[in-house]
Amino acid sequence: MAHNRGYSPSNGTFPNLIASKISQKLALNSKLIIHCLGEFNMATTRIAHTVWEGELLKGSGVISFDSSGIGQYPVSWPSRAEQANGKTSPEELIAAAHSSCFCMALSHGLAGAGTPPTRLEAKAEVTFQPGEGITGIHLTVQGEVPGLDEQGFAAAAEEAKKNCPVSQALAGTTITLSVEFA
Repeated sequence: MAHNRGYSPSNGTFPNLIASKISQKLALNSKLIIHCLGEFNMATTRIAHTVWEGELLKGSGVISFDSSGIGQYPVSWPSRAEQANGKTSPEELIAAAHSSCFCMALSHGLAGAGTPPTRLEAKAEVTFQPGEGITGIHLTVQGEVPGLDEQGFAAAAEEAKKNCPVSQALAGTTITLSVEFA
């Protein structure tokens, strides 16, 4: 006699159950790892500084990445509010931080659920509206994850979006997500 557990591959609820189980496992693993890391690792502090000269609209600055020593990058109001023209902006730096943190969180969650990714590529688009500020962030992720279906990948990506430290730091901003599964 077959056991009826309320799902079958034919009625479409089986993939939902798998996605739900993966999401639960990812959430549990994320909390466990954060707890363990908090007990065994000391906090790190990263340092960058900016030197600004002149008034906002006509002035400019240089951002220096002190902790990593990766270099100095020019910044200006026009590069922020208009065209980049070879200069960076606070929003581009937030986008870099968010896309890298999201990939790390997703990779960690997938590996913890027994489906480590082969490759992840994430893009963060940070929208800045002069006079209003940052109005939204859109994450797009593509992934190659052997042994995981598209629905499971989407659930894992949503969990990483909610739980990556940069997403949590930016909780006052609307963050959306698009998922592309390879």
